[in-house]
Amino acid sequence: MKLYAPRYYQKFTCIAGNCRHSCCIGWEIDVDKKTLKKYKKLKDDAILSSIERDEVPHFCLCADERCPHLNEEGLCRIILKYGDGCLCDICREHPRFYNDTARGREVGIGMACEEACRLVLTTDDFGVCMIGKEKGRHRRPSFDALPVRDGIYAVLADKVLSYPERLGRIADAFDVSFPSDKACASLFSSLEYMKEENRARFSAASPFVAFSTTPKEIEIFLSRTLAYFVFRHVTATRNACELRMVVGLCLLLERLLCSLAVKENALSLDAFSEIVREVSEELEYSEENTERLKLFFSAS
Repeated sequence: MKLYAPRYYQKFTCIAGNCRHSCCIGWEIDVDKKTLKKYKKLKDDAILSSIERDEVPHFCLCADERCPHLNEEGLCRIILKYGDGCLCDICREHPRFYNDTARGREVGIGMACEEACRLVLTTDDFGVCMIGKEKGRHRRPSFDALPVRDGIYAVLADKVLSYPERLGRIADAFDVSFPSDKACASLFSSLEYMKEENRARFSAASPFVAFSTTPKEIEIFLSRTLAYFVFRHVTATRNACELRMVVGLCLLLERLLCSLAVKENALSLDAFSEIVREVSEELEYSEENTERLKLFFSAS
């Protein structure tokens, strides 16, 4: 099966101990069955005693929500002792995500990871290329979202249009309209959050700010992030009826980022990148949250 990825994908590598927001802190890490069997064969008491054997086995986080195998330098003790071949699926794959398409499988890197944010925000190439092949049978989806994605990318790349005009073209093409800030605030207030302070923060951001109010300083960052949202979410669209909701989701997240950046004066690359990481972590990495946000655009 052919494997495709954005051109920046192969530049990605985990920065491990240099990461300011380790994915080994604050996340409940499930242990897949295959890896659990491998751990049992190792007979390593430090590993086995750290796994909670509930319906879904997972590592028991320490009091500070750190993975029990994360050392003081931010490095994984399992990798140091046994190599990355002994990692469970989640640890090995994060922040990667996969989508099956009409031509093969695609892989991307999620922006809950700060290194992924850096790569996405510093490249202007939306192109996707074949990076190899992997085992497995190609599961061709019933709906081909690639032409739709290519059409959105063409609009985003049209430098004859201003950035607000590009956003307007995309919204009009999919009949996406934004309800009131009051309705939006109510929606964001009802979502699940890892950090409770983000409930009020996101709810007060007024994400339906007009396209025309986008600051010039962050247009390029917003455009690149929107391209990422489209790659991740439009590609995964299951049918034509879902398209409007998914495009609405992408534009909603882009407007939320714009509002937060303006409200918090986060107009530099580093400051904007941190906002993107937090929004992705809170909203994109919760299937329940993304589904609720999509349903916001379900009305015809």
